[in-house]
Amino acid sequence: MELDWLEDFLALVEHQHFGRAAEARNVSQPAFSRRVRLLEAWLGAPLFNRDTHRVALTPAGEQWRPAAEDLLRRLYLGREQTRAVAEGFVSTLRFASTHALSITFFPRWLEEIEAEEPLSSTVSLVTDNMAGCERLMMQGQAQFLLCHHHPSTPVSFRPNYFTSIDVGRDVLIPVSATMAGVPDQPRFALPGRLGAPVPYLAFSEVSGMGRILASAHALEGPSMWLSPSFTAHVATVLAAMARAGRGLAWLPMSLISRDLEEGSLVRAGDETWDVPIDIRLFRPRARQTVAAEAFWTRLKQRAEPGPPVDTL
Repeated sequence: MELDWLEDFLALVEHQHFGRAAEARNVSQPAFSRRVRLLEAWLGAPLFNRDTHRVALTPAGEQWRPAAEDLLRRLYLGREQTRAVAEGFVSTLRFASTHALSITFFPRWLEEIEAEEPLSSTVSLVTDNMAGCERLMMQGQAQFLLCHHHPSTPVSFRPNYFTSIDVGRDVLIPVSATMAGVPDQPRFALPGRLGAPVPYLAFSEVSGMGRILASAHALEGPSMWLSPSFTAHVATVLAAMARAGRGLAWLPMSLISRDLEEGSLVRAGDETWDVPIDIRLFRPRARQTVAAEAFWTRLKQRAEPGPPVDTL
């Protein structure tokens, strides 16, 4: 079996289309299809149902997927750790973070941790959308993933291979630019009028916040009130479009608190439209470097409640 076969398999799982998966892997579709069939021949079972519009996993493919993910992650992690030892960077802590949290949360959070006790490790941070961050973790290129999380929106990680801890709280709130000449009134407000949906600045499917909002809206609100007018996977882009008066957006309070204070954005709906979310840190269950394990131990100790206070 070749490493390319594992990467091809997971690319096809992600894209559910041979052409798009081959393009993502930078290989011709015939060569890509041939490698997938070689993997199926090596395993002795068909992994994909090719009779549907979207390529779907067979029961055998579902069985193979977690093993492929874990095997590929361990291979990449082993490679990174070997390189780190060779280059003398054994104490580097490697984080992947979604864009918004890398700007608004990560620097302050790290500063709070180091105020308690300075880190003896170098810190490396890579930012991407949620799908990209998940891929970095799957490939072992990051030891930790910092992202927003909501109970209605599970991540792609399987709990038997990854674990997590909450490190903060945030809330997605609907906001809009103000109405011309009326400082405190939103230009676009919820719920709008039936037949006249509100222009909606939406997160794309690869965004973690986009997944969260899609789940929350499906469970709690009628989509007829919203008319998508712009899509992006970066919260800062949607915030800029909202300030420009292009529509309404759900944005994290951690990103737009100053906008609300200054009045460049205002609430577009009351608190019943808010979506409370956690800020969560994920890691593989497999043992990592000494530095990574020591950092994780510190985080768990910070999260544990202290002893009861004696008020007598």
